[in-house]
Amino acid sequence: MNLLRTKSIEQSIADADEPGRKLKRSLSTWDLMIMGVAVAVGAGIFSVGAKAAANFAGPAVTLSFAIAAVTCALAIMCYAEFATAIPVAGSAYVFTYATMGELLAWIIGWNLILELFTAAAVIAKYWGIYLSKVFALMGADIPAALTIGGVDLYWGAFLIVAIFTVLLVLGTKLSARVGNVFTLIKIGVVLFVIVVGFTYVKVENYAPFVPAAEPTGGTGTADVLKQSFFGFLTGAAPAQYGTLGIFAGAALVFFAFIGFDVVATSAEEVKNPQKTLPRGIFGGLALVTLLYILVSLALTGMVSYTQLAEAENPTLTTAFEAVGDTSAAKIIAFGSLIGLTTVIMVLLMGLSRVVLAMSRDGLLPRALSRTSDKHATPARLQIICGTAVALVAGLTNVDLLEEMINIGTLSAFVVVSLGILVLRRKRPDLKPAFRVPFGKVLPVLSAVLCLYLMTNLAVETWIFFAIWLAIGLAIYFAYGQRHSRLNERFSAANAAVNGSAPASSGAAAGKPDGDDEYTRA
Repeated sequence: MNLLRTKSIEQSIADADEPGRKLKRSLSTWDLMIMGVAVAVGAGIFSVGAKAAANFAGPAVTLSFAIAAVTCALAIMCYAEFATAIPVAGSAYVFTYATMGELLAWIIGWNLILELFTAAAVIAKYWGIYLSKVFALMGADIPAALTIGGVDLYWGAFLIVAIFTVLLVLGTKLSARVGNVFTLIKIGVVLFVIVVGFTYVKVENYAPFVPAAEPTGGTGTADVLKQSFFGFLTGAAPAQYGTLGIFAGAALVFFAFIGFDVVATSAEEVKNPQKTLPRGIFGGLALVTLLYILVSLALTGMVSYTQLAEAENPTLTTAFEAVGDTSAAKIIAFGSLIGLTTVIMVLLMGLSRVVLAMSRDGLLPRALSRTSDKHATPARLQIICGTAVALVAGLTNVDLLEEMINIGTLSAFVVVSLGILVLRRKRPDLKPAFRVPFGKVLPVLSAVLCLYLMTNLAVETWIFFAIWLAIGLAIYFAYGQRHSRLNERFSAANAAVNGSAPASSGAAAGKPDGDDEYTRA
């Protein structure tokens, strides 16, 4: 088993044009930019920033956002170089397959599924909860969950996932248009928060800007599991605030930047990707970073971080309620609902595109990569993904795995950053439209920063991550490695040389599956 075998860039591009498995190029620079804002401006700006300020960084949460933004920008530069060189669906999975081999590509694809599936499920559940709060503000008492047979059913999660699954089946461009409208509305809400929030700012709330480190007080098993992995490795007692608190806050608010790797999964559906992808991704990142920093300054200036820490689940609404502005709190509740809406749409699309790329390669069942003749979308796969997300969001306590989203994203960022160095060494003939500047320096810095942020996630997150990887490896060796189309090609080539029948499964083993033309290539 050659676990380090790579798939050529030319073959990846050729596979993207395979009849019955093609996607339509319909997205513009504007669509990509709005898509990035759509998936990033959601739970991160309305709740995660407040949690990071309250529990980790205090007013220095602004620095946490800046660190997360710089880390994301460095990684996204690497994504942009890859995406202009290999403009097909699959993002980090495809990039890794072309540079570091099949096994690592599977691991990254598996981690992307973790990131996108968990994020879509968590946010769909939150959407239903926010919908219930909006109804309550309007005087209607409609619970977020209905108890049926002793099971809590979060009906809102089913509703929103069903709506966007249908839209994505009907076409990516149509979904983008709907998303654009919602995104412009929530940008308006965010600007309202910034303008009104600054009218309540008190300079004394910014002091101390970096609170002194404080022990969290617990040394039991539960406390150890909640502390950062970095603290666990170095033997540091569980603590919050201080310099390490800024980085712990950055690891948490990185959740707010996960959308930009999702945008790269749409490379195959972008018009003129060599120019459109870099412009759309960086334009969206710049706008989101500006909004996040302004919101965090308004938030920590309105109320003391100690007051936020007293709340069980601090959000922007907590700050406005603390200063007595309940009308603004109502607008924020509405903005949160709109904000989460577009996030779900982009995550559902990204999830299906990653699975599409993996199934094209045979690492997952090939039937999943079929696209609709009428709409040129992976309709069957989109419905499967939507159904799975809706069931998990509507029936389970999935929010316990929130940090799994970050660790899945950061692991992909590390590999993509290092993959650029491999790509340049292996294929110096490539001339992508965008190249990360300063040679090897920025890709290496990106990998180091992403890895460090990963170590600032909780010990229990790393344990869950290890379990997820073990499950993924079991699936790969039980199914993916044997059904890999690349494996079939190698088997067919060896059989031709040795004059024997290929040993692998599928078309190469004499079992027709409609892919004979691939194994003969």
